[in-house]
Amino acid sequence: MTAEERAVGARTAVVTGASSGIGAATARQLADAGYRVVLTARRRDRIEKLAAALPNAEAYVLDVTDRAAVDAFAASLDRCDVLVNNAGGALGADPVATGDPAEWRAMYEVNVLGTLHITQALLPALTASGDGTVVVVSSTAGHGTYEGGGGYVAAKHGEHVLAETLRLELCGQPVRVIEIAPGMVKTEEFATTRFRGDTAKAAKVYEGVAEPLDADDIAETIAWAVSRPSHVNIDLLVVRPRAQASNSKVHRTS
Repeated sequence: MTAEERAVGARTAVVTGASSGIGAATARQLADAGYRVVLTARRRDRIEKLAAALPNAEAYVLDVTDRAAVDAFAASLDRCDVLVNNAGGALGADPVATGDPAEWRAMYEVNVLGTLHITQALLPALTASGDGTVVVVSSTAGHGTYEGGGGYVAAKHGEHVLAETLRLELCGQPVRVIEIAPGMVKTEEFATTRFRGDTAKAAKVYEGVAEPLDADDIAETIAWAVSRPSHVNIDLLVVRPRAQASNSKVHRTS
């Protein structure tokens, strides 16, 4: 960030989970829109490479489940106008009867408590900006159940409730709370991570679906919601591909 940009107080957007997928695409969109973008994620090489390719962007290595690290990050910022809570993910697709409690705990830690940590830490700065925006990137899993998704569904329901409750509690304050709930989005890592590196299983998630959403589709939606006039709040926006009618009904050509 140049001295001139700091002097005029460039609006700052923090994006968590910015090393790939929706987070990286959102960082690009917001940078293109003129924001000073702070990319956070655990993988230093990825966020530093992306930050170097964007105008007015910087990288900060951060694990949102580490509260002490989150507090240190918040203290390092001179301002925050937009927070995009994107860090999260799914682990496993086992039924409740055989689900791994460690995976359930890990999903809750990153999707719910990670969102809680960073939101709590940056809320004073967002409020002080006089026009703050909190974006929670949840999932359609936070609004409907499906077999084999118990742990992820539970975590995303928790994240949805966090956003909904925060909006009620901030009513009257200069901070908007926006929830974007994507459906089927094909990114390079989400399904592969969920199936513990099994690329064949990951590919089957999208098999026969002509046009699943991609990361840019969601990033464009986030950038649009954030750019609405200050008095306009997009409380909840569910975004699915045309081929997906619900979490369990998807049109496949083969």
